[in-house]
Amino acid sequence: MTATDPNRFRLLATFLAGRAVELAWSENGTAAHTTGRTIFLTPGRSCVQQRREVTVQAALLGAGSLDPPLVQALRRRPALARRYLALEARRALAELPGPVLRAAELPCDSEAGTATAEESLAVARGRRPVADPPDWFGVIKPALLPISVMADPGKRLRPQLAAPDDSEPGDEQPGDRVIANLFRNPLLSSRTLMDFFRGKSGGTRAAGAGPTGVGASARRARHGRRAGSRTRPLNTHIRFTEDGKPAVVAGENGAVYPEWDVHQQRYRPGWCRVVDLPVTAEADNVVDGVPPDDLLRRRLARVGTGPHTLRRRPDGDELDTEALIDLYVDLRSGYSPPGHVYRERRKVARDLGVLILLDASGSATDTDHNGFTIHDRQRRAAATLAVTLEELGDRVAVHAFRSHGRHAILLSEIKAFGQRFGAVGPARLNRTRPGGYTRLGAGIRAAGEILDTRAGTENRLLLLLSDGLPFEDGYEGRYAEADTSKALEELRGIGVGCLCLSLGSDTDTELLERVFGAAGYATANTLAELSPRIDELFLASLREFGAPSPFRHH
Repeated sequence: MTATDPNRFRLLATFLAGRAVELAWSENGTAAHTTGRTIFLTPGRSCVQQRREVTVQAALLGAGSLDPPLVQALRRRPALARRYLALEARRALAELPGPVLRAAELPCDSEAGTATAEESLAVARGRRPVADPPDWFGVIKPALLPISVMADPGKRLRPQLAAPDDSEPGDEQPGDRVIANLFRNPLLSSRTLMDFFRGKSGGTRAAGAGPTGVGASARRARHGRRAGSRTRPLNTHIRFTEDGKPAVVAGENGAVYPEWDVHQQRYRPGWCRVVDLPVTAEADNVVDGVPPDDLLRRRLARVGTGPHTLRRRPDGDELDTEALIDLYVDLRSGYSPPGHVYRERRKVARDLGVLILLDASGSATDTDHNGFTIHDRQRRAAATLAVTLEELGDRVAVHAFRSHGRHAILLSEIKAFGQRFGAVGPARLNRTRPGGYTRLGAGIRAAGEILDTRAGTENRLLLLLSDGLPFEDGYEGRYAEADTSKALEELRGIGVGCLCLSLGSDTDTELLERVFGAAGYATANTLAELSPRIDELFLASLREFGAPSPFRHH
């Protein structure tokens, strides 16, 4: 790498951000910024200035300053983004250890005025005077940053260069020792590389320092092929105890998802593990067919038909005011978007994918005065909805879920996208038995990922059949409600609507509205009671995703 190659700072950027990042030159000399995966530096500046730009942008990523909920609040508000950058960059830099600040030659002219990213955003929204950021802070471009979090993107590693207190006279400096440890790897081992850097720093390896096996010689290392972007972990085989409950899931299989901690106002990365629990049944196990609901079919046939207004089109019938405002803001921010500023009215073909998620937790065993359980009503509703939507030509999937602790959220595939519901679908539904608990956030995130990667339609809807009450030991009350709401927010961020139908349960409607929103739920004793307005419920959940924004290139 040469002095004109921005990747000479890649090791520093990856270390501070806690993730793999690329570096590149910004176009037309625009200020330094990041997209979350790439940090763009200002060409033509000195090495010291570019190193400062890398340090600031990478520190923002590592400190969680550019997490989706924060970035979403900055969209279309350049003045707020600048005030937030001035506060949050100083806070992120203040968290860095002294050796990093000295190596980056950062001036220490001011201290952090806030303790968290949320506090920085709150102060930036207020009227308190905020000093302008220096030019090497760069800028924040919310339009280039992701605004949703689905699955755990990987643990964010924060640099820890704190020195131990038991250093002996004559030893190398603790900060240098830990920096040298970065070049140790028991799998690449002839130790030539680590000894070279240790020798350059004038130190020796401390006894007991480094990971286990650092002194051993490894002759070969096998490298596997990189997994594709749509790869999912292998299914985990579940062992069952005598009482029918799943035993502890061992190994690293299953899909891992984060969980939102409302008390700490941050995600718990890799906190929940969702595993597939196969459900098998033969077609002749079905005794009764699925009763038709003509009113339901007529109402659902209205969804997705008729004239629609498509926004952000390259040409059309009239100007799109909101698109014009976005274009103006982007141009003033130094970004050159496509000129899609028109509205077009035309009849759009039906293009809908629905995943029906059945709550199979123990709370569904409650019975009504007629002797029917909540699970019975939900199971029959799932079959009727699946058959009706399939007849209308929609892509439909049916899954059931329950949880037995955060390490065993069980997701059962009743019907996959592309399969016929036929007779096997109802048979598998009849085989599902309620039990366990309702860790709703993890179930919604897993279902949302299936919709996002497998539905193959422009309009996508998660239809949840549940009492809507998230509950498990250690997952209840405000914590569980906030995590469920956050999971729904993540789905909306990728254009997936969500509708909860609570059938036969007595869940408080205020709780349902807190979690799902005023237009995101409906309650009734049976599905037939909701049939007259099922189209309104579907459209209310899908309306804000009818015209997705065009993909932006940079």
